[in-house]
Amino acid sequence: MMNAPSAAPETPTAGAPPRDGARPAHRGIQFRELGVLLAVVVLVVATWMYNPGFLSSQGVHDLFLGATVLSVLAVGQALVLITKNVDLSVGSVMGLSAFGTGLLFVTFPGLPVPVVMLAGVLVGLVAGLLNGLLVTTARVPALVVTLGTLYAYRGLNHWWADGGQVNAHDMPDAFLLLGSFGVLGVPLPAAIAIAVVAAVGFYLARYRSGRELYAIGSNADAARLSGIPAARRVTLAFAANGALAGLAGVLFAARYGTVDSTVGTGMELQVVAAAVVGGVAIAGGVGTVYGAALGAVLLTTITAALPIWQVNQFWQEAVVGALILAAIGLDRLLALRTARRLRGGGARGA
Repeated sequence: MMNAPSAAPETPTAGAPPRDGARPAHRGIQFRELGVLLAVVVLVVATWMYNPGFLSSQGVHDLFLGATVLSVLAVGQALVLITKNVDLSVGSVMGLSAFGTGLLFVTFPGLPVPVVMLAGVLVGLVAGLLNGLLVTTARVPALVVTLGTLYAYRGLNHWWADGGQVNAHDMPDAFLLLGSFGVLGVPLPAAIAIAVVAAVGFYLARYRSGRELYAIGSNADAARLSGIPAARRVTLAFAANGALAGLAGVLFAARYGTVDSTVGTGMELQVVAAAVVGGVAIAGGVGTVYGAALGAVLLTTITAALPIWQVNQFWQEAVVGALILAAIGLDRLLALRTARRLRGGGARGA
Protein backbone atom coordinates (compact mmCIF):
# COMPACT_ATOMS: atom_id res chain seq x y z
CA MET A 1 0.00 0.00 0.00
CA MET A 2 1.37 3.41 -0.92
CA ASN A 3 1.91 5.91 1.84
CA ALA A 4 -0.19 9.05 1.75
CA PRO A 5 1.82 12.09 0.63
CA SER A 6 2.92 14.37 3.42
CA ALA A 7 1.20 17.72 3.74
CA ALA A 8 2.94 20.54 1.92
CA PRO A 9 3.86 23.65 3.82
CA GLU A 10 1.28 26.37 3.70
CA THR A 11 1.72 28.79 0.82
CA PRO A 12 -0.43 31.57 -0.56
CA THR A 13 -2.76 30.08 -3.15
CA ALA A 14 -5.52 31.40 -5.29
CA GLY A 15 -8.88 30.50 -3.86
CA ALA A 16 -10.85 27.75 -5.57
CA PRO A 17 -13.86 28.87 -7.60
CA PRO A 18 -16.83 29.28 -5.30
CA ARG A 19 -19.57 26.70 -5.38
CA ASP A 20 -22.93 27.85 -6.65
CA GLY A 21 -24.25 28.15 -3.13
CA ALA A 22 -21.37 30.39 -2.09
CA ARG A 23 -21.82 32.97 -4.83
CA PRO A 24 -24.82 34.80 -3.34
CA ALA A 25 -23.00 35.27 -0.05
CA HIS A 26 -19.92 36.57 -1.88
CA ARG A 27 -22.04 39.04 -3.84
CA GLY A 28 -23.74 40.04 -0.58
CA ILE A 29 -20.39 40.85 1.02
CA GLN A 30 -19.36 42.99 -1.96
CA PHE A 31 -22.73 44.75 -1.82
CA ARG A 32 -22.23 45.54 1.87
CA GLU A 33 -18.73 46.94 1.38
CA LEU A 34 -19.78 49.05 -1.61
CA GLY A 35 -22.79 50.26 0.35
CA VAL A 36 -20.62 51.37 3.28
CA LEU A 37 -18.17 53.07 0.91
CA LEU A 38 -21.03 54.87 -0.83
CA ALA A 39 -22.38 56.01 2.56
CA VAL A 40 -18.96 57.46 3.44
CA VAL A 41 -18.72 59.30 0.13
CA VAL A 42 -22.26 60.72 0.36
CA LEU A 43 -21.72 61.86 3.96
CA VAL A 44 -18.36 63.49 3.16
CA VAL A 45 -19.66 65.28 0.05
CA ALA A 46 -22.84 66.49 1.79
CA THR A 47 -20.88 67.80 4.77
CA TRP A 48 -18.34 69.48 2.48
CA MET A 49 -21.15 71.23 0.59
CA TYR A 50 -22.61 72.40 3.90
CA ASN A 51 -19.21 73.50 5.24
CA PRO A 52 -16.31 73.60 2.72
CA GLY A 53 -13.83 73.68 5.60
CA PHE A 54 -14.65 70.02 6.28
CA LEU A 55 -12.31 68.96 3.46
CA SER A 56 -9.57 71.47 4.13
CA SER A 57 -6.06 70.04 4.33
CA GLN A 58 -6.29 70.01 8.13
CA GLY A 59 -9.79 68.50 8.00
CA VAL A 60 -8.67 65.64 5.76
CA HIS A 61 -5.61 65.11 7.97
CA ASP A 62 -7.85 64.88 11.04
CA LEU A 63 -10.22 62.46 9.29
CA PHE A 64 -7.32 60.15 8.44
CA LEU A 65 -5.94 60.25 11.97
CA GLY A 66 -9.37 59.85 13.54
CA ALA A 67 -10.02 56.61 11.66
CA THR A 68 -6.57 55.13 12.25
CA VAL A 69 -6.90 53.62 15.72
CA LEU A 70 -10.49 52.41 15.22
CA SER A 71 -9.59 50.81 11.87
CA VAL A 72 -6.70 48.83 13.33
CA LEU A 73 -8.88 47.66 16.22
CA ALA A 74 -11.73 46.74 13.83
CA VAL A 75 -9.41 44.60 11.70
CA GLY A 76 -8.35 42.60 14.75
CA GLN A 77 -11.94 42.28 15.95
CA ALA A 78 -12.97 41.01 12.51
CA LEU A 79 -10.54 38.09 12.85
CA VAL A 80 -12.23 37.05 16.09
CA LEU A 81 -15.81 37.64 14.90
CA ILE A 82 -15.21 35.54 11.79
CA THR A 83 -14.53 32.57 14.10
CA LYS A 84 -17.91 33.19 15.81
CA ASN A 85 -16.33 34.73 18.89
CA VAL A 86 -16.01 38.27 20.21
CA ASP A 87 -13.37 40.16 22.19
CA LEU A 88 -14.72 42.83 24.52
CA SER A 89 -11.33 43.52 26.12
CA VAL A 90 -9.72 45.33 23.16
CA GLY A 91 -10.19 48.79 24.68
CA SER A 92 -8.49 47.70 27.91
CA VAL A 93 -5.68 45.98 25.99
CA MET A 94 -5.15 49.11 23.93
CA GLY A 95 -4.99 51.23 27.09
CA LEU A 96 -2.56 48.81 28.74
CA SER A 97 -0.28 48.96 25.70
CA ALA A 98 -0.50 52.76 25.38
CA PHE A 99 0.42 53.35 29.00
CA GLY A 100 3.11 50.67 28.92
CA THR A 101 4.67 52.32 25.88
CA GLY A 102 4.78 55.72 27.58
CA LEU A 103 6.10 54.25 30.83
CA LEU A 104 8.96 52.51 29.03
CA PHE A 105 10.14 55.87 27.69
CA VAL A 106 10.07 57.26 31.23
CA THR A 107 11.79 54.29 32.86
CA PHE A 108 14.38 53.64 30.14
CA PRO A 109 14.94 56.96 28.32
CA GLY A 110 17.70 55.54 26.13
CA LEU A 111 15.67 52.73 24.58
CA PRO A 112 15.35 52.95 20.77
CA VAL A 113 11.90 53.93 19.57
CA PRO A 114 11.36 50.73 17.48
CA VAL A 115 12.15 48.58 20.53
CA VAL A 116 9.57 50.41 22.65
CA MET A 117 6.97 50.16 19.87
CA LEU A 118 7.61 46.43 19.57
CA ALA A 119 7.23 46.08 23.35
CA GLY A 120 3.86 47.82 23.18
CA VAL A 121 2.68 45.38 20.50
CA LEU A 122 3.96 42.43 22.57
CA VAL A 123 1.91 43.60 25.57
CA GLY A 124 -1.20 43.33 23.41
CA LEU A 125 -0.08 40.00 21.96
CA VAL A 126 0.30 38.44 25.42
CA ALA A 127 -3.09 39.77 26.56
CA GLY A 128 -4.79 38.48 23.40
CA LEU A 129 -3.07 35.10 23.67
CA LEU A 130 -4.32 34.76 27.26
CA ASN A 131 -7.87 35.50 26.05
CA GLY A 132 -7.58 32.85 23.36
CA LEU A 133 -6.22 30.20 25.72
CA LEU A 134 -8.99 30.86 28.23
CA VAL A 135 -11.64 30.53 25.52
CA THR A 136 -10.26 27.37 23.91
CA THR A 137 -8.93 25.46 26.92
CA ALA A 138 -11.57 26.34 29.52
CA ARG A 139 -14.32 26.17 26.85
CA VAL A 140 -15.98 29.25 28.29
CA PRO A 141 -17.89 31.53 25.87
CA ALA A 142 -15.68 34.33 24.57
CA LEU A 143 -18.28 36.92 25.62
CA VAL A 144 -17.88 35.86 29.26
CA VAL A 145 -14.08 35.49 29.16
CA THR A 146 -13.37 38.82 27.51
CA LEU A 147 -15.90 40.65 29.67
CA GLY A 148 -13.88 39.41 32.64
CA THR A 149 -10.51 40.32 31.12
CA LEU A 150 -11.91 43.74 30.14
CA TYR A 151 -12.13 44.57 33.84
CA ALA A 152 -9.00 42.61 34.78
CA TYR A 153 -6.78 44.42 32.24
CA ARG A 154 -8.34 47.77 33.10
CA GLY A 155 -7.72 47.13 36.80
CA LEU A 156 -4.13 46.15 36.06
CA ASN A 157 -3.68 49.38 34.14
CA HIS A 158 -5.12 51.45 37.02
CA TRP A 159 -2.77 49.69 39.45
CA TRP A 160 0.17 50.22 37.10
CA ALA A 161 -0.59 53.90 36.52
CA ASP A 162 -1.42 54.54 40.20
CA GLY A 163 -3.30 57.71 39.25
CA GLY A 164 -0.43 59.12 37.19
CA GLN A 165 0.03 59.82 33.51
CA VAL A 166 2.80 60.07 30.93
CA ASN A 167 3.04 63.39 29.09
CA ALA A 168 4.49 64.40 25.75
CA HIS A 169 7.63 65.86 27.32
CA ASP A 170 8.40 62.38 28.70
CA MET A 171 8.50 60.87 25.20
CA PRO A 172 11.22 61.40 22.57
CA ASP A 173 10.50 63.71 19.65
CA ALA A 174 11.23 60.89 17.19
CA PHE A 175 8.30 58.91 18.61
CA LEU A 176 5.89 61.86 18.74
CA LEU A 177 6.81 62.68 15.14
CA LEU A 178 5.09 59.44 14.10
CA GLY A 179 1.77 61.01 15.02
CA SER A 180 2.21 63.98 12.68
CA PHE A 181 4.60 62.83 9.93
CA GLY A 182 2.99 62.24 6.54
CA VAL A 183 3.74 60.06 3.52
CA LEU A 184 2.50 61.62 0.26
CA GLY A 185 0.01 63.65 2.25
CA VAL A 186 -1.21 60.64 4.26
CA PRO A 187 -0.35 60.68 7.99
CA LEU A 188 2.07 57.87 8.87
CA PRO A 189 -0.32 56.24 11.40
CA ALA A 190 -2.99 56.11 8.67
CA ALA A 191 -0.48 54.58 6.24
CA ILE A 192 0.34 51.93 8.86
CA ALA A 193 -3.38 51.20 9.28
CA ILE A 194 -3.80 50.84 5.50
CA ALA A 195 -0.86 48.42 5.41
CA VAL A 196 -2.39 46.38 8.24
CA VAL A 197 -5.74 46.14 6.43
CA ALA A 198 -4.05 45.06 3.19
CA ALA A 199 -1.80 42.47 4.87
CA VAL A 200 -4.56 40.85 6.96
CA GLY A 201 -6.98 40.91 4.02
CA PHE A 202 -4.40 39.17 1.82
CA TYR A 203 -3.78 36.56 4.52
CA LEU A 204 -7.48 35.74 4.93
CA ALA A 205 -8.04 35.50 1.18
CA ARG A 206 -4.90 33.65 0.09
CA TYR A 207 -3.68 31.44 2.94
CA ARG A 208 -5.29 28.16 3.92
CA SER A 209 -5.16 28.96 7.64
CA GLY A 210 -6.93 32.24 6.90
CA ARG A 211 -9.71 30.51 4.99
CA GLU A 212 -10.03 28.00 7.83
CA LEU A 213 -11.13 30.80 10.15
CA TYR A 214 -14.25 31.16 8.00
CA ALA A 215 -14.85 27.41 8.14
CA ILE A 216 -14.62 27.48 11.94
CA GLY A 217 -17.06 30.38 12.17
CA SER A 218 -19.52 28.71 9.80
CA ASN A 219 -19.51 25.32 11.56
CA ALA A 220 -16.86 24.60 14.19
CA ASP A 221 -17.80 20.92 14.59
CA ALA A 222 -17.60 20.27 10.86
CA ALA A 223 -14.28 22.12 10.71
CA ARG A 224 -12.83 19.92 13.44
CA LEU A 225 -14.09 16.75 11.77
CA SER A 226 -12.42 17.83 8.52
CA GLY A 227 -9.05 18.06 10.30
CA ILE A 228 -8.86 21.79 10.95
CA PRO A 229 -7.10 22.56 14.28
CA ALA A 230 -9.95 24.80 15.42
CA ALA A 231 -8.66 25.53 18.93
CA ARG A 232 -5.25 26.58 17.64
CA ARG A 233 -6.73 28.78 14.91
CA VAL A 234 -9.09 30.51 17.35
CA THR A 235 -6.26 31.08 19.84
CA LEU A 236 -4.10 32.63 17.11
CA ALA A 237 -7.02 34.85 16.02
CA PHE A 238 -7.30 36.19 19.58
CA ALA A 239 -3.51 36.64 19.77
CA ALA A 240 -3.44 38.56 16.48
CA ASN A 241 -6.33 40.70 17.69
CA GLY A 242 -4.39 41.47 20.88
CA ALA A 243 -1.28 42.38 18.90
CA LEU A 244 -3.29 44.78 16.74
CA ALA A 245 -4.84 46.30 19.88
CA GLY A 246 -1.27 46.76 21.15
CA LEU A 247 -0.33 48.47 17.87
CA ALA A 248 -3.37 50.72 18.23
CA GLY A 249 -2.17 51.66 21.73
CA VAL A 250 1.27 52.57 20.38
CA LEU A 251 -0.27 54.71 17.62
CA PHE A 252 -2.55 56.39 20.16
CA ALA A 253 0.44 57.30 22.36
CA ALA A 254 2.33 58.67 19.35
CA ARG A 255 -0.59 60.79 18.20
CA TYR A 256 -1.77 62.27 21.50
CA GLY A 257 1.44 62.25 23.54
CA THR A 258 -0.44 61.96 26.83
CA VAL A 259 -1.57 58.59 28.19
CA ASP A 260 -3.11 57.44 31.46
CA SER A 261 -5.13 54.52 32.78
CA THR A 262 -8.35 55.67 31.08
CA VAL A 263 -7.09 55.30 27.50
CA GLY A 264 -9.39 53.05 25.46
CA THR A 265 -12.30 53.11 27.91
CA GLY A 266 -15.51 52.27 26.05
CA MET A 267 -13.70 51.56 22.76
CA GLU A 268 -14.80 47.91 22.67
CA LEU A 269 -18.38 48.75 21.67
CA GLN A 270 -17.22 51.13 18.93
CA VAL A 271 -14.91 48.42 17.60
CA VAL A 272 -17.63 45.76 17.45
CA ALA A 273 -19.99 48.31 15.88
CA ALA A 274 -17.44 49.19 13.17
CA ALA A 275 -16.90 45.54 12.25
CA VAL A 276 -20.63 44.72 12.19
CA VAL A 277 -21.55 47.81 10.18
CA GLY A 278 -18.78 46.83 7.74
CA GLY A 279 -20.38 43.45 7.07
CA VAL A 280 -18.67 41.11 9.56
CA ALA A 281 -21.46 38.90 10.88
CA ILE A 282 -21.84 38.35 14.62
CA ALA A 283 -22.90 34.78 13.73
CA GLY A 284 -19.43 34.12 12.32
CA GLY A 285 -18.06 32.90 8.99
CA VAL A 286 -18.91 36.04 6.99
CA GLY A 287 -17.15 39.34 6.38
CA THR A 288 -13.82 40.86 5.40
CA VAL A 289 -11.33 43.13 7.11
CA TYR A 290 -11.82 45.62 4.29
CA GLY A 291 -15.47 45.95 5.30
CA ALA A 292 -14.49 46.28 8.97
CA ALA A 293 -12.07 49.09 8.13
CA LEU A 294 -14.71 50.85 6.02
CA GLY A 295 -17.12 50.52 8.94
CA ALA A 296 -14.55 52.23 11.16
CA VAL A 297 -14.14 55.02 8.60
CA LEU A 298 -17.92 55.48 8.41
CA LEU A 299 -18.34 55.72 12.18
CA THR A 300 -15.41 58.13 12.45
CA THR A 301 -16.82 60.28 9.64
CA ILE A 302 -20.24 60.35 11.34
CA THR A 303 -18.60 61.47 14.58
CA ALA A 304 -16.77 64.27 12.74
CA ALA A 305 -19.63 65.34 10.46
CA LEU A 306 -22.71 65.42 12.66
CA PRO A 307 -21.43 68.20 14.96
CA ILE A 308 -20.93 70.32 11.84
CA TRP A 309 -24.60 69.72 11.07
CA GLN A 310 -25.29 70.81 14.66
CA VAL A 311 -26.77 67.42 15.54
CA ASN A 312 -27.17 66.69 19.23
CA GLN A 313 -24.80 64.13 20.80
CA PHE A 314 -27.78 61.90 21.61
CA TRP A 315 -28.73 61.65 17.94
CA GLN A 316 -25.14 60.84 17.00
CA GLU A 317 -25.33 57.76 19.19
CA ALA A 318 -28.81 56.96 17.88
CA VAL A 319 -27.51 57.03 14.29
CA VAL A 320 -24.75 54.56 15.17
CA GLY A 321 -27.28 52.31 16.92
CA ALA A 322 -29.57 52.41 13.89
CA LEU A 323 -26.67 51.46 11.63
CA ILE A 324 -25.87 48.43 13.81
CA LEU A 325 -29.50 47.28 13.77
CA ALA A 326 -29.67 47.77 10.00
CA ALA A 327 -26.46 45.78 9.53
CA ILE A 328 -27.74 42.89 11.64
CA GLY A 329 -31.07 42.93 9.79
CA LEU A 330 -29.28 42.88 6.43
CA ASP A 331 -27.11 39.97 7.59
CA ARG A 332 -30.24 38.02 8.44
CA LEU A 333 -31.87 38.86 5.12
CA LEU A 334 -28.82 37.77 3.12
CA ALA A 335 -28.57 34.54 5.14
CA LEU A 336 -32.22 33.69 4.42
CA ARG A 337 -31.80 34.43 0.70
CA THR A 338 -28.70 32.24 0.54
CA ALA A 339 -30.51 29.40 2.36
CA ARG A 340 -33.42 29.60 -0.09
CA ARG A 341 -31.04 29.49 -3.07
CA LEU A 342 -29.26 26.46 -1.61
CA ARG A 343 -32.55 24.64 -1.04
CA GLY A 344 -33.65 25.48 -4.55
CA GLY A 345 -30.37 24.24 -6.03
CA GLY A 346 -30.64 21.00 -4.04
CA ALA A 347 -34.16 20.40 -5.27
CA ARG A 348 -33.14 20.88 -8.91
CA GLY A 349 -30.19 18.57 -8.57
CA ALA A 350 -32.24 15.79 -6.88
